[in-house]
Amino acid sequence: VQLQASGGGLVQAGGSLRLSCTASINIDTINAMAWYRQAPGKQREPVALILSGRSPTYPDSVKGRFTISRDNAKNTMYLQMNSLKPEDTAVYYCNIFIFRDYWGQGTQVTVSS
Repeated sequence: VQLQASGGGLVQAGGSLRLSCTASINIDTINAMAWYRQAPGKQREPVALILSGRSPTYPDSVKGRFTISRDNAKNTMYLQMNSLKPEDTAVYYCNIFIFRDYWGQGTQVTVSS
């Protein structure tokens, strides 16, 4: 299983980015998909989780600003990030769970003040 993440970049505070993560497999039957981020010197943390049949969940730090979604026809998951803040600066990783965790390679998001 391979995950290819893209869409990161440099954006000013208040701006938006959309991250994409395309899987090498059919994602129709994947129940758990998520986005994580890791800032320098900090632990990796979840920022969005989507489970089949359930509403997505987000930590308070991004709730109302980030939206996770999936397009099964394209084997792709997305993270729409709006109203970005400098503290959102991190490497963002996509994740799926199929008996074990699989991770994308990470994409850098830098938010300037």
